[in-house]
Parts: sequence; C-alpha cells; structure tokens
Amino acid sequence: MDYSLLEQMLLSRWFEQTLFNMFKEKRFSGTTHLALGQEACHVGLVAGLDKQDYLVPTHRCHGYNVARGTSIKAMFLELFGAKNGICGGLGGSMHMSDVATCNAGSSAVVGSGVGLATGLSFANQKLNDGNISVAIFGDGATSRGIVHECMNLASVWSLPLLFFCENNLYGMSASSSRMISTDSIYKRATEYNMVNFQIDGNDIKQVIETVKKARSIILNEKRPVFIEALTYRQCGHSKSDHLVYRSREEEAYWKAKDPILQYCKSENITLYTLNELKKKVEEFGQKELEAAIAEKDEILTEQDLSKLVFTSTLSQEVKLTKTHSGTYRESIYEGLKAVLAQDEKAYFLGEDIGQYGGCFGVSKDLFKFFPGRVIETPVSEEAFTELAVGAAFRGLHPIVEIMYGDFSTLASDALINHAAKSRFMSNGQLSVPLIYRAPIGSGTGHGAQHTQSLETMFLNIPGLIIVAPSDAWSAKAMLIASDKVKDPVLYFEHKALYSQLGEIPEDEVVWPLGKARVLKEGSSLTIVSYSHAVSTVLKSLEQQDYDVEVIDLCTIKPWDEECVLTSVKKTGRLLVVQDNPQSGSVGEMVISKVSTDKEGFKALKAVPTLLSGKNYPIPFSPKLEKSSVPSSEEILNAIASFFC
Repeated sequence: MDYSLLEQMLLSRWFEQTLFNMFKEKRFSGTTHLALGQEACHVGLVAGLDKQDYLVPTHRCHGYNVARGTSIKAMFLELFGAKNGICGGLGGSMHMSDVATCNAGSSAVVGSGVGLATGLSFANQKLNDGNISVAIFGDGATSRGIVHECMNLASVWSLPLLFFCENNLYGMSASSSRMISTDSIYKRATEYNMVNFQIDGNDIKQVIETVKKARSIILNEKRPVFIEALTYRQCGHSKSDHLVYRSREEEAYWKAKDPILQYCKSENITLYTLNELKKKVEEFGQKELEAAIAEKDEILTEQDLSKLVFTSTLSQEVKLTKTHSGTYRESIYEGLKAVLAQDEKAYFLGEDIGQYGGCFGVSKDLFKFFPGRVIETPVSEEAFTELAVGAAFRGLHPIVEIMYGDFSTLASDALINHAAKSRFMSNGQLSVPLIYRAPIGSGTGHGAQHTQSLETMFLNIPGLIIVAPSDAWSAKAMLIASDKVKDPVLYFEHKALYSQLGEIPEDEVVWPLGKARVLKEGSSLTIVSYSHAVSTVLKSLEQQDYDVEVIDLCTIKPWDEECVLTSVKKTGRLLVVQDNPQSGSVGEMVISKVSTDKEGFKALKAVPTLLSGKNYPIPFSPKLEKSSVPSSEEILNAIASFFC
C-alpha cells in the first residue's frame, strides 16, 4: 500500500510539534503560526495539483513546504536564522519561499498573498504554460478588500486561479461566526461568477478529488474556482495563544475529526502501522534537525545582505541622441511605446488606459499598437499593483499606471511589503522588475486628495528605486532606463509638467538611474532640486542670472551623492528646492548628507538652506494652491540671501 500521503501528514505534524516545543524552550527566536490539525488541506491540495502550479500560502505555511518537498533541514535552518536556511535566515517562519518547488512564499500580511497569486496566474495566462496558481488564505482574510478585488479581477480576466480558503473557524481569536456575515463563505464566489465548492478539509481524499476537479474546470472552462475547506487548528494562533476564546468541548469535537485518524480509518490502516510510520517519520525528521543544528550558527554577513536589496547595478551607459520638440506628456508616451516595442515581457496595466487614453492622456492610442499588452483594470489599485508584483515573480515586466499619485496609499502594501522586500526575504529567489507610474503634485486645481507629492512616503523603504523626471528629455530617457533593471522602480511624473514643451530624445536613449544631471554650471552656489521644482528654479534664473550650479537629482533614491558633494565642495554653498513639505523629505536627506560628510562640511561657507512646500495640504483655491509651493520670487530671495 502507498503510505505517502499519510507520511507527509505525519511529517508535517511532527515538524510543527517540534517547532512548538523548541519555541517553548526558547531555542528559536521570533514567533511562529502553526496549523496542527490542518494537514489534510496542505497535503491534499498539493496532491491534487501539478508540480508546476504555483502556490502562495498563508503565514501558516510549513505544511505546504513539507507537502511540496522542501528540505526539512533547510526549514529548520531558516528558523535558526542560518545562511543555509531556505531563505538564508531572512524570512523565518512566516516567509518560506521555495521557488524550486513553485512555492512563491507566504505573506505575513493577512490576505495580501491573494494578490500575489493573482499575479502568478496572470503570468500563467500570458505565458500560456498550461498551469494554474493557487491563492491560499484563511476565513479571516475574506473580510479584506484585496480578496474581493482579486476575486472580481480574476473572474473578469478569466485567470487560471484557484482560491483555496482554509476555514479553520477562527481569524486569530475572533470566530468566523462573529466576524463574517455568512456561514457559507464559498457562496460569495457565486457573485463573482465562479464555480465554488465547500468540502471537508479534514478528509484528504475529498480535498484531492475536489482540487483535481477545480483544476480541470480552471484550465478547460477558462475561469477561476473557489474552494472553502472546513478544518480546525488544534493549537493556538501563535506560540503565545492560551486558547481562552474557545471551549474544551469544541476542541474535543474536532479532535475526533483529526485528519490523520480519519484517513487511517478510511484506509483501514492499523494502529501498529500508524505507529511504525510515525517512528519512521520522526527518525528522518530528527536526522534533519541534527544536521541543521550543526550549521545553525553560520549566518549571512552584512555584505551579503547589502547585495540582496537590488538585483541589478544601476550604472548604465549614458547615450545622447538627436532630439525633437514635444511635451512632457508626449515624452512619457514615447517612452512607454519604446518599452512595449522592445520588451515583449512588458505589460501595461491601469484604469482607463484604453480608448479613453488615460486620465491625463498619456497612454493615448497605445492599445492599438499592443493588443493584449495594454490592459485596462477595474478600480482596484491594491489588487492590480499586487498582481503586477506576482507577475514580476515569473519574469514579466509589468508597468502599472495609478491614476493619481495620491492613490499610492491604496497600493502601498504591494509596494512596501512585497515589491521592496521579496528579493531580500527570499534570499534572491525572487525579483520584481516592475515600473509603477504615478502622477504627483499641485497646479491643477484638484484639491488636497489629488495633488499630493507622496514620493517621500517611500524614501526609507529599502528595495525601491524612486525616480522623478523634471522635463521632457529625462521623462523618456528614465522610463526606458527603468525597464533595464530587474527591481521595482517608482516613477513619479508631475501633473503640472504634462503640457510643458521640451526636447525629446529621438532614439531609445537611456539616462542612468541613480545619476543626477548638472543643468547649469556655476561656482558660487549649488542648487539641488527634482521634478517640477527644477522647472521653477530654471525659470527663476531666467529673471535674474546668478553664478549658480543647478543639479537635477532625477533619481531621489538612491540619489547621486557624489555629484552633489563634488558641487558643494566647489561652491561652498547649498540651496535645496522642493515642492513637498520639509519633514522627512528629499531636501532634508540631501542637507543631512552634506552636513555630515567630513569634506562636504568643511567646504561649507554658509548654512545650507531648504526651501520647501508649505506644511499644510494643498488648498483648492487657485491663489492659495500656487503659494503652497516655492515660487520664483522665493527662490531668488533665497539665492540672494547667500550673497548679502
């Protein structure tokens, strides 16, 4: 008889029971979330899938790693924080990526892994690989908007995606009966035009049979499927959970429905055989643990960590070319067209980017040139940005357009918790070649919720590249450069610049990310700026010329420290001009660096000045809106103050 399914369930349980004991003995640090009693879901789901189908588990992920064949030794080493752990000791219990087994790793943010799985299924569809992806989540996650956004999006786009809900009756301590407005979660999928099933998640044979049926429907009928698997965790939410919120009678009821005992009964497996298999599994697991203990003190170095923040080097060859006249808007359009033409892995996603031409008319007629690769999305910023991250895991190069930069707050989980961290947490297994485009800034009369400059919100997030082109030339050059790297690039374009005329590169010119531009040379004062404020600085100098050096940062993270320091050492004076408020800003970062650099500080002949936007939301009133960012008069006064 084949005992492989039983052995996998027993190994999963032994592993988690061992973890529980070792955490209790303080042999591991941090925390863990166990799924004792849910083994039939883990092993059954995997058994019903193809090996090339991608999984995105929850933070209760160990059972899925075991079922997919991840090294037990490497899993223990991960929990020790050791360099030979599955993720180099950087992910821990909640982030066990194993790309070799098509496991993209779990998300510790409840529900957000659903968006990543949606992106992986998008890649399945575009790569036409004949496989599906699986979004695994608990009952508590079904109250999150990202889950519903993805259910709608997956149905609208007919994605090859299986929604697998492990309903263990509790989202941490809150029972689903108190927190969810239905006792049949799976029926919600009906409203998203999905085939749906509710099954006994403790019956492994039923899990396997239903998953196989669902996979067949997904591939043959070209539609997503939803499975609700009713199960129960025989342990607390985490290591510190004392289970005060549920009764002993309830626990005893579910203990009698234990998936391992249920399977043994259905297959007539004797207690003797069960004990022999337990012994076999425990002996194997103990050897893996002992091997891990021998290597547990070997950890990655700080130098190793620094290499994991970005995939690519940012240094690229500067190419100059002939130019033609055009607007900032037209330059971005040309850049998008060039990227889509040269990069068949590029997909352009966003709201109203088809016939409407984009909210600000940037995308225009791109949909005609690239059918199937210029894709309009529902109004679901979190979902389609998360999707883009998941699709990038498979090597696609998504370009996301957010209608207003203010809505970056909606997409922030995808950018901060996944795009920025996935390469690092997976120890280089995953990379995220993504371009995130968002219009920022005032000057258009759209009020406080549509005119913010939120680029600084991402400044202290390692793993993100942030660019902010200031004119037509840099807009195209930097967009093309952004497609050359394999890391997430946040590309912030300023709305007030869209109609500004300038020179657009004729060819596919590249301006290196991380490199500043010296727009005007001088010897008496260094003026550093970026985005729209650069334009204001240059217009100011048209009114009254000074012997100043003007630097456009172009990339605000990582920014060109060498260029700025070299200039300040020459001029001895520094003025930074920016449209956004001072606190936590680019300007503060630049002045801090110059002031704390030994040679830069020695070169200063005057206290650096920071000219910023006002410290209040952008007003609607046209006059007040205009006065909320630095004016030419303020800039000229600031320059003059250095020479008084």
